[in-house]
Amino acid sequence: MATSNGSSTTTDLKSSFLKVYSDLKSELLHDPAFDFTDDARQWIDKMLDYNVPGGKLNRGLSVVDSYRLLKGDDLTEEEIFLTSALGWCIEWLQAYFLVLDDIMDGAHTRRGQPCWFRVEKVGMVAANDGILLRNHIPRILKKHFRGKPYYVDLLDLFNEVEFQTASGQMIDLITTIEGEKDLSKYTLPVHRRIVQYKTAYYSFYLPVACALLMSGENLDDHVNVKDVLIEMGTYFQVQDDYLDCFGSPKVIGKIGTDIEDFKCSWLVVQALELVNEDQKKLLYENYGKADSACVEKVKRLYKDLDLEGVFAEYERNSYEKLTSSIKVHPSKAVQAVLKSFLGKIYKREK
Repeated sequence: MATSNGSSTTTDLKSSFLKVYSDLKSELLHDPAFDFTDDARQWIDKMLDYNVPGGKLNRGLSVVDSYRLLKGDDLTEEEIFLTSALGWCIEWLQAYFLVLDDIMDGAHTRRGQPCWFRVEKVGMVAANDGILLRNHIPRILKKHFRGKPYYVDLLDLFNEVEFQTASGQMIDLITTIEGEKDLSKYTLPVHRRIVQYKTAYYSFYLPVACALLMSGENLDDHVNVKDVLIEMGTYFQVQDDYLDCFGSPKVIGKIGTDIEDFKCSWLVVQALELVNEDQKKLLYENYGKADSACVEKVKRLYKDLDLEGVFAEYERNSYEKLTSSIKVHPSKAVQAVLKSFLGKIYKREK
């Protein structure tokens, strides 16, 4: 999601961003609110390095990028630090969600390494680590933004988005309760609600909202921007669902398991809308089974229903709708931010 004007710019942006991570981590490891023992400090140090900076950092970098586009000029050192700090708050939020999400799902790997709770001597200590990760965010905000006029709005924004994301996770979990595999619960409105609340708010809206607040904007004046970004986040997740089945594992870097995992995927929801009775029976009998023959039957059914064509039409319609919504925004700077996001995800292959 982060824009670039060539690889050197991207490298510089990422290296300065990672430098801010080191600074924030050092501050947290010496937080005067807690009397650290050596063991405690070493634990937090290791836990943060394992969980926070390991992803693509798109969400965090997008704060820096979005603010630069809104300002329309080069950033000062202080602005680079503050936008990076807000970006890292989003990465901390992401780490908190993922640590707890992996425990709930009983997952095994995350970002190519064992999930944090699967690491030797960690186990359920990871649940408390998740709580600590969430508590680090207001510590960072308090230290660096307390004197800013938008400080309370920032706190409110992070609280709001965390609530929305946790509520989306709840819908996802209760729709797929273990031992109650029922495809009849999977509908387009359910899928959209899960995606909107579980992913779109914190992945798409939050980075831009942080940049808007830093720019002195009132978020109540940008409801239309929120709507466009939520729509974009929904489109992004539909792409993810599509690539899980039809993407090349070499390109996307993983083998998709949505079918085996009985996920409320856009593809299965679309299939349920299109199947005849025989196809529906086949889907009910094979979806959610960790058997390669069952997975292959579902994939063949997706091909027979031309879900690739259905997705291509969805992608085209989404792009046209998003482009139209962006064009009517009165601010060219906000348009540039939204176009930057859309340009990074349109027709992506990974």
